[in-house]
Amino acid sequence: MKIALAGIGKIARDQHVPAIAGSSDWDLGATVSRSGSVEGVPSFTSLAEMFEAHPEVEVVSLCMPPKPRFDYAAEVIRAGRHVMLEKPPGATLSECHILRDMAAAAGVSIYATWHSRQAAQVAAAKAWLAERALRHVTVIWKEDVRRWHPGQDWVFEAGGLGVFDPGINGLSILTEILPDPVHLRSAELLVPENRQAPIAARLAFHHTGGAQISAEFDWRQEGEELWTIEVETEDGAIRLSEGGASLHIDGKEVAQVDGAANDGEYPQLYSQMAMLVREGRSEMDLRPLALVADAFLLGERRVVAPFEF
Repeated sequence: MKIALAGIGKIARDQHVPAIAGSSDWDLGATVSRSGSVEGVPSFTSLAEMFEAHPEVEVVSLCMPPKPRFDYAAEVIRAGRHVMLEKPPGATLSECHILRDMAAAAGVSIYATWHSRQAAQVAAAKAWLAERALRHVTVIWKEDVRRWHPGQDWVFEAGGLGVFDPGINGLSILTEILPDPVHLRSAELLVPENRQAPIAARLAFHHTGGAQISAEFDWRQEGEELWTIEVETEDGAIRLSEGGASLHIDGKEVAQVDGAANDGEYPQLYSQMAMLVREGRSEMDLRPLALVADAFLLGERRVVAPFEF
């Protein structure tokens, strides 16, 4: 199937382009970007121009930041094409609900992707936790924003999510592996005095079974970066680390099982999108974004030192 990429930045070049190139489901037919392009692929500055020149394009994968994404996604749906959304699926929950309803009315597929759920050991962790009672869950997501978003001031603007840009990856795994739903009870947001979005956050969740669940996100990490989820149950404990790539059960490392999980996170997303299109279905899980929205609603804001790239 022919697919187009809209928004040719770092994430598109690092992840989306290689995933499409290695897929037997997709052929990259065009790109849409104000400044970027992919060698050997027709490039355009607007969706309208691209659709006119390449009516064979069936799907558009949107890789731009969340704030402008709604207008692009709505245009794709109105053109009768399927749409794939990089995480987070939008700048607000309301616009995501509207896009979901638009896609259903138009009879096209829409897919809100969460790449961290495709990490190699997430499915194994979910299966292990399925029949166990939780006691404690701790999510730690600490990385260096200068490494992953060098000079990208938009991540600290209103709608840029700040530290929740990576933190939502941890929340996407949390909502996937826990056998019971959780909701936010309280949050503390640390916002640089010269920025609009938090550089760090601490969250506490409510669990119907009384488990203590918390998360800590920080974009100021120096040295070793941490992407871990530790879960203590009444029958043992697990530790997911490296963003879900590594799993320890009761301190013993679990070997990865051969299969799709070893293909990489983004190739799996594109395989899933192909299946959704062929089966005429959509997948729009908004739970991770809802938790982030609740953090902004409930969060106590604390001003911290200015931040500059």
